[in-house]
Amino acid sequence: MFDPLIDGLVMILHWKGMTMLALGVLVGLVFGAIPGLGGSTAIALFIPLTFDMKPEEAMALAGGIMGAVSFGGSITAVLLNTPGTAPSAATCFDGYPMAQQGRAGAAIGAAGAASSVGGIIGVLLLVAVIPIAKGVILAFGPPEFFMLAILGLAAIAASTGGMFLRGLIAGALGLVLAFVGYDSVSGGERFMFGIDYFWDGIPLVPTLIGLFAVGEMINLSISGGTVARTRELDMKVSGAWEGVVATFREWAVVVRGSALGAFIGAIPGVGGTVAGFLAYTTAMHSSKDPESFGKGNIVGVIAPEASNNAKDGGALLPTLAFGIPGSAEMAVFLGLLILHGLEPGPLLLIEHEATIMSLIVSLTISCIIATVIGLLFTRWLSLVTMVDVHVLVPVVVAVAFMGSFALHNKVGDVILTAAFGIVGYLMIRFRYPRVTLVIALVLGELAERSFHQAMNMTGGGWSIFFTRGISLGIFVLIVVALMIPALRFVLDRRRRAAAAGGRS
Repeated sequence: MFDPLIDGLVMILHWKGMTMLALGVLVGLVFGAIPGLGGSTAIALFIPLTFDMKPEEAMALAGGIMGAVSFGGSITAVLLNTPGTAPSAATCFDGYPMAQQGRAGAAIGAAGAASSVGGIIGVLLLVAVIPIAKGVILAFGPPEFFMLAILGLAAIAASTGGMFLRGLIAGALGLVLAFVGYDSVSGGERFMFGIDYFWDGIPLVPTLIGLFAVGEMINLSISGGTVARTRELDMKVSGAWEGVVATFREWAVVVRGSALGAFIGAIPGVGGTVAGFLAYTTAMHSSKDPESFGKGNIVGVIAPEASNNAKDGGALLPTLAFGIPGSAEMAVFLGLLILHGLEPGPLLLIEHEATIMSLIVSLTISCIIATVIGLLFTRWLSLVTMVDVHVLVPVVVAVAFMGSFALHNKVGDVILTAAFGIVGYLMIRFRYPRVTLVIALVLGELAERSFHQAMNMTGGGWSIFFTRGISLGIFVLIVVALMIPALRFVLDRRRRAAAAGGRS
């Protein structure tokens, strides 16, 4: 197993390979930080430039982009509550409150360290699982996909804390939005109101940009001041180092988030956004202080960041072994492979093992380089939080709308972003959790499609969900996820009663 890795490292360690890797990291950071662009857009734009390159040089460029784009998206998620990429959305929940408290450096440091370690763990898991990739991927069918989606939806009910009813309302709205568009099962049109733009449903990225970026900018423009609520920021590098130390102190959270990200990333069609949210809610449920999440708990940054970068290693599994892209980014990456004569499939891992290992090595190195660059510039990046909102808001809103339009060159995306910006502000104003709406929107289509496919497999019988081992195992996790808040409520009630009895 180590000989191919050494061969891949040798293929990268020359001036052309390292130049392409460094270029990929810079491109990934920039495209990740600009809302609406992301890794898929960056790879798509740079595919023509790789035509005359050797395959390993093209792999270095692609690996650099994929390894850095997640951290780039996290920088704006922390500083401006604007997820540069969809998987970075979960980082906003605690990263942005940390920036408001003047701890932007610590949040970026934690995001960088967790991204780097998560990326390395994801790659190691990829290397370890490649020999058994076929069995792992083929073990998941519609029943497992459905149960996995329900597990994510169960996390909605369990993650709303003291806003249970409002969380359910937001989640119900997310499900309604997930069902907009053409129904591939019945052939009907749902909630389209005669607008052809909604034929393919509600696009996720413009929705996220509106809910988080534009919604927060509307709120900031009304409240005034700066992003950071404190008068002064700790601009010392030690602020970033605090986040790095916290990441290694919470090593269990990093390992759990990385494993979850790699696992979810390997399942085609689910994606890193789901992995990030599941890692976040899992960390919250296992925490001794779940009420601190959403208020600047650094663990809420570490968990989704470890998951975000680990997902790339997992997503490469179905992409390389079967030509099944695990994400939109991997779908574009398939075009790069084919352009260089690398036909995805089991033979790819045998005939071009060294080239594939060069990609894996590039992915690993890029995670580390992106983190170093991010930490070196934390001092200047944190200054963004001290800019007056009357200057910051127009810039961020303009970039958000430009990013939304650049994704598909559709004016409808810009209008949708503006509409969800208003929705996002209203949810902030009346304290409705946006995370529940997003999770339901992401998982609603997956749950519906997988349910119908599972029913067709059995002619309408429900037994298929409980007679397959993986599906049954996920169902047990669903029950546990729903029981944890109830058990926590009972224990808190008994603790309060015991405390009241002790005082009397």
